[in-house]
Amino acid sequence: MKWCTFFFAVLPVALLAQAGPQPDKIGPKIARHEAGIICAPPTTGISKAPDTVAGTTHLIDVDPPFVSLKRHVPAVIGIGFGVKSQAFDPAGIEGVSITISHPAMGDAGATVQSFGSRISGLDPSLTFYQFDFDYELVTGIWQMQAMQGDTVLYRTTFEVLPPDQVPELARACGFEELLS
Repeated sequence: MKWCTFFFAVLPVALLAQAGPQPDKIGPKIARHEAGIICAPPTTGISKAPDTVAGTTHLIDVDPPFVSLKRHVPAVIGIGFGVKSQAFDPAGIEGVSITISHPAMGDAGATVQSFGSRISGLDPSLTFYQFDFDYELVTGIWQMQAMQGDTVLYRTTFEVLPPDQVPELARACGFEELLS
């Protein structure tokens, strides 16, 4: 009987892991939500993010356009993926916690990274993950979730794939040499 209970408790998790990107969950505080793939934008600095593997996040001045709204991301240095969101409240949403869940990476086998953010109510706010290091190029399901306290603002999933499985996207940012 215990095995049966375990099987039915674990089965949905196993099926989710094989199912690919899941439908987005968008909370009532979010007026706009768009997800996709970007090319690495120029950075203007870094912000400390101790709950990430790298320990920092990028600061940018200009939001790059999405090169694709697909959720299948090539595992290529310089490719990024994320969400542009905007709050209904013109004052925005402060105290946002972004959590990125992904397959194990780095020396410690991290599967979760998080950092603080905010979501504007006047313009779309971009939250993205960018591949900067080889250890980040792990394939599988990646989930990005924005929370304010216990409230889910949005949850979005992507599937990171080997570049040869999505060559048109791997080439979108000029990284063709990684396909050979």
